[in-house]
Amino acid sequence: MTLVGKHLNRPVLSGSILNKGLSGNPDGIALVSTVTADSWRQIDQNASRLATGYLGLGLQVGDRIASLMPNRAALLVHYLACLKSGLVSVPLNYRYMAPEIDHALEVSEASLVLVHAERRNDLADCRLTGSLPRGLVVYDDDGSIDGETAYSDLLEPSNPSGEFDQMAPDSAAVLFFTSGSTGKPKAVVHTHESVGWMLASLIQSYRITASDILMPATSCSHLGSFMVSLAGLAAGARVDIVHDFNAGELLRLLRKTRPTVLKILPAVLGALLRDHGARPDDFTSLRLCIAGGDKISADLEKHFKNLAGLDVTEIYGMTETGSATFNPLGADHKNGSIGKPGAGYRVEIRDDKGNEMPLGTDGRFWIGFPGIFARYWNNPQATARTKVDGWVDTGDIASLDEDGCLWFRGRSKQIIVHDGSNICPQEVEDAVSAHPAVAAACAVGVRHPVHGENVRAYVTLEEGADRPTDAEMIALARRQIGYKAPEEIVVLDEMPFLASGKIDREGLKRMASGNAAG
Repeated sequence: MTLVGKHLNRPVLSGSILNKGLSGNPDGIALVSTVTADSWRQIDQNASRLATGYLGLGLQVGDRIASLMPNRAALLVHYLACLKSGLVSVPLNYRYMAPEIDHALEVSEASLVLVHAERRNDLADCRLTGSLPRGLVVYDDDGSIDGETAYSDLLEPSNPSGEFDQMAPDSAAVLFFTSGSTGKPKAVVHTHESVGWMLASLIQSYRITASDILMPATSCSHLGSFMVSLAGLAAGARVDIVHDFNAGELLRLLRKTRPTVLKILPAVLGALLRDHGARPDDFTSLRLCIAGGDKISADLEKHFKNLAGLDVTEIYGMTETGSATFNPLGADHKNGSIGKPGAGYRVEIRDDKGNEMPLGTDGRFWIGFPGIFARYWNNPQATARTKVDGWVDTGDIASLDEDGCLWFRGRSKQIIVHDGSNICPQEVEDAVSAHPAVAAACAVGVRHPVHGENVRAYVTLEEGADRPTDAEMIALARRQIGYKAPEEIVVLDEMPFLASGKIDREGLKRMASGNAAG
């Protein structure tokens, strides 16, 4: 059967996200961070000036601007400026290392990079930085920049607020990089229309109003917090930007700003409850706590409910679809379920031949929505494999119960999800295999109660090679791929192979799950 969410009338106009706040209370506070508190009028003016400044650098409608930025109010202003002007934003994971940055710049053909000053020197290690057509724009928390175009310079009154044309609905608005089960990350294209549909769905599904205060406590360079932040602004709500996802700092912010909606990774929520003395009254302002990025454990959900008196709202989403499901509060809430389709979404459970599966049966999870991704940038073959007749094959396994609730059963793809970030096993294997003593490597995810999954690399060694230490192999991988490096190394006498000659990845994953302690 097809499970259908509530009807959704129309998308949000992507170039008019601030209109509700501007018309309702233009001098009210709209965007708060640890160092700034900007009104609707200030945000709109800064976004328009920044858009004008970007165009003044020689950029044209449709050009791509990559951003290597931590969570800052300036990052949201940058996104708004791109949506206004028709420039295409390309958010990069702030933990990307030089090879990953180069891959993203090459695929997106970015003309310019907006970079935080603390990562400027890292860009010197990138092969493509020096050949960017429009160079760098550097953001610094204290505004002091030497030798580069400064973000603050583009906000000067000499770049006046102007009027911008509404973009064609099917024109590209943002490219997000995501990992597939094999190969390097692909660039997911969302258009002005698909962004608008995703915003409208979040506003309706989460019942966001102008009286809300939203706190996206995950990276705004990922689709989830990007959309939650812009949906809050589109609804006229205040958005509080978290600079650092350290649980201690987050608890201080919760006590200070008193948000009504919190979006958080399960690992951070666990640390918040476990290690920092959270009290029941720290959560009394919340009406909604959304956990995304990975499965939340039953123990963590129970702990939060006992402390906060509120169920955790689990969601299911992916870069290609946005937040497709949510576990509603009240009588319809089921612990452990990923809930029901969000407004405007359709979901089906199908077998490998595309036939619908009966209730209670595990099958492939398909998602339909007016706002699914348009395509993978310059990759029509991958697009055709994933997007079929307005539906997305998630590649994940789920089931549907008699109450219309969905249950996530696992990933048919091999992606490892660590602290909400997708890690492609092949990237880990390439990095570990760079050690001269390593003959073969296979990376798998090992379930972890805090991080979702940790990365374990199984390796075999070259004949006659001295065994390197685990720390040596991990350090080599970390220099290449940063946070994606394995936490554990297991040396095998022989690598298991299937009859096809491929490594028995599923066998190793079963071995890992049966021996999680290594």
